[in-house]
Amino acid sequence: MLLQRSALAIARRAAVAPAVRRSLATSAVRRDAVPDSKIKGIKEVKTVDDLFGPGAPAGTVPTDVEQSTGLERLEILGKMESVDVFDMRPLDASRLGTLSNPVLVRSAGEEQFAGCTGVPADSHNVIWLGMTRERPVERCPECGSVYKMEYVGPQEDHHHDHGHGHGWKEPKTMADYVKPEYW
Repeated sequence: MLLQRSALAIARRAAVAPAVRRSLATSAVRRDAVPDSKIKGIKEVKTVDDLFGPGAPAGTVPTDVEQSTGLERLEILGKMESVDVFDMRPLDASRLGTLSNPVLVRSAGEEQFAGCTGVPADSHNVIWLGMTRERPVERCPECGSVYKMEYVGPQEDHHHDHGHGHGWKEPKTMADYVKPEYW
């Protein structure tokens, strides 16, 4: 009885070798180069239709370049050619923005959020400031640094309603109650 129990315990602990071993060749992922004729460069993108990838050949797994579409594809094509499409550089935190010399925040959209960490950098927690085309200047309530949105998008926007016709008014902020002579 003791012999049977010890034999079972040894059998459980023994490493069981697989019946068929896999070679490295079968577990490696094959990555073929995508022909350059299918992939357009960022300079060749002219319309929205150019932001659709060619897709992968049948029976293969697509790469990001082959399957990405839209803004993701634009960003990937830009990175392939060392172009920062979305200008992801940090804002200038070496100085305090003033009304006469604000920290500029570039935006291609109707609104932009910027996170202020104070001057010098990281002197207070992040405070998020929202700027719009109608109200492009915001001041940080903690350190007083002024940020101004510089709109770099298309000048004619036929889709934007600017809040007219729907009874929407922009909410008031503390800036609406500051006397004009203090600005």
